[in-house]
Amino acid sequence: MRYQTKIDSPIGTLTLVAEDDALTEVRFPNDSHDDDIDMIDVADHAVLQQAADQLGEYFSGARVDFDVPLDPRGTAFQLAAWSALRTIPYGETVSYGEQAKRLGDPGKARAVGAANGRNPLPIIVPCHRVVGANGHLTGFGGGIETKAWLLDHEREVRTREP
Repeated sequence: MRYQTKIDSPIGTLTLVAEDDALTEVRFPNDSHDDDIDMIDVADHAVLQQAADQLGEYFSGARVDFDVPLDPRGTAFQLAAWSALRTIPYGETVSYGEQAKRLGDPGKARAVGAANGRNPLPIIVPCHRVVGANGHLTGFGGGIETKAWLLDHEREVRTREP
């Protein structure tokens, strides 16, 4: 079974999707899916509650890493690209070329961009931390404004005094 819940956030209402014991998707407000009818709306699913709590902590500036169980679905290359995203430090960015280089093939920057664009777990798997070679913000499922907000938020949290 697939379960979903919605949470309010500074970037709009996010839809969290889980299967039995892992989070499978984080959907932005502008995401549309035809498979919603197959999901059960719940507020007390353990994984969804854990994800909601951790995202709330992230947005409040109290969390920089996530440890909710994840189960993204994708090709072997997509899974490798998404795994590489999780190594980008909080509040920092890398280029698509750098991410491709970290995956072992600097010539696959466009393939990395395509894989990142299919990331089903944005924010938690931080595809917003990947930028164009010139440092400019490029494509993001939640919109460029949301990507800018997330990066600004992380930089602000990092610069706060302890």
